[in-house]
Amino acid sequence: MSSAELDLDQLSDSERTALDTYTTVTGQEPLEAIPLLRRSQWNVQIAISKFFDGEGPDPVEEDRSELHQSPPPRSNRRTQNLMSDDLTEQLSPATRSVDLAPRVDTQPENQPVYRPPFLLALLFTPFNLVYRLLCSSFRLFGTLFPFLPRFFNVTANPALQGARRNTTGRRPLGPKDTAARFIREFEEEYGSHPIPFLENGYNMALEKAHRDLKFLLVVLLSPEHDDTSSWVRNTLLAPEVVEFLSDPQNNVLVWGGNVQDSEAYQVANSLRCTKFPFAAVVVHTPNVSSTAMSVVGRIAGTTTPSEAVNRLRTVITPNQEPLERIRSTRAEQQASRSLREEQDSAYERSLAIDRERARQRREAEAARKREEQEAADRQAAEEQRQRDVTQWKLWRVQSLDAEPGPDVKDAVRVSVRLPSGDRIMRKFAPDADIEELYAVVECYEVLQQTSQTYVSAPPGYNHQYGFRLVSPMPRAVYAVEDGGTIREKIGRGGNLLVEPIEADEDADEEADEEEAVETSQ
Repeated sequence: MSSAELDLDQLSDSERTALDTYTTVTGQEPLEAIPLLRRSQWNVQIAISKFFDGEGPDPVEEDRSELHQSPPPRSNRRTQNLMSDDLTEQLSPATRSVDLAPRVDTQPENQPVYRPPFLLALLFTPFNLVYRLLCSSFRLFGTLFPFLPRFFNVTANPALQGARRNTTGRRPLGPKDTAARFIREFEEEYGSHPIPFLENGYNMALEKAHRDLKFLLVVLLSPEHDDTSSWVRNTLLAPEVVEFLSDPQNNVLVWGGNVQDSEAYQVANSLRCTKFPFAAVVVHTPNVSSTAMSVVGRIAGTTTPSEAVNRLRTVITPNQEPLERIRSTRAEQQASRSLREEQDSAYERSLAIDRERARQRREAEAARKREEQEAADRQAAEEQRQRDVTQWKLWRVQSLDAEPGPDVKDAVRVSVRLPSGDRIMRKFAPDADIEELYAVVECYEVLQQTSQTYVSAPPGYNHQYGFRLVSPMPRAVYAVEDGGTIREKIGRGGNLLVEPIEADEDADEEADEEEAVETSQ
């Protein structure tokens, strides 16, 4: 049999119901949900709050608890009542009683309030009046004989013990709204006060006290008792009590409730309150359980401010040391967690730096390869261009017109001086294009060769002349782009110079042409 089946078989009906409700809301597996419900004392609302706050099952703690699964011995210490216990007995840890602080099943926040139809309510009005008279009579007997409410609570049906019928006419609210209403009514009755009541339900107050390792003072008031108003004004709001509760070194949280409200009434029954006004001190007791919240002291009935402070100090002082040990342990765990987080952060930063450096190296390598590829492409293009130029020159030489003979009287005689100092002397037909003269100059070296082979024009190649033919005196440029015949441009003859065209000059000429076009537009 698996451990999950064993745990499920050992659960009671109420625990099974709580487990089903919890797993339905959170979708968690029962094997993982049972430890969290146990730490929450099987309160579904607290367990769900812990789950959504990020607290999950603690495998280390559960394994440790399984190794020590023997049930703790039942405490033989009796219930402590600060009204009747001797001060010396209260200071003795061996004889001080500790009861587990109960949790209550509160009304959901948005539960609809049922209101019967008007005619039905009118029909049952006499019965309602009789019921209220009987309840008032039983309440009077309960005040005169305090043991009767406790006796009825013990002998009543357990399913009905936690419920209380609302006979006060107060509208039932959720735990948080009930706490806010109590604080508002308290301020309206007793004026402004410095007591920091918690604006949460009782269960959430227990959770806050457990989480913050503080003492929770539960104050229960009943407006029907004559001593309530005097006790609040003379004791609870006394300067020394307020100073004690407000002192941060005492670590006291205060939660108050009106027993006319359902939640406070359930808390009073759970804490076995038989006399009002009533106060109880609840604190986490690690010697009982790792999650236990225990009632370490009660104050029932009227007391003087000094007595209340002394009795609070009596139960708070002995329990400070275990809480300090837990705080130290938590501080060490937090420091260790912070150190691990810092180490993880430093490791992540180091990884980020390494990844950035690797990225930069990859980018630099890619840029280097790209530059090398571009240089290789340029070199290949330049080599191809040189081959095309050579092939074009060989092809262009084959298509040059022959030099006119002596019988051509109007032939044009041109002398061209090259940048190397050589001079080309050649005759051209009068109708020869100026490009023919440029081709002769461009192919001069090929014309000097004795043997020539037939080649075709390079495919897709458009030859660009890298020089200009100019006349020195007066200076005149005979651009090949202008076209025309040699006779029209030069006349019957002339002396020309070859000027190489530089890249900068080409750029300037293109800019001048673009500016001229823009101006004309």
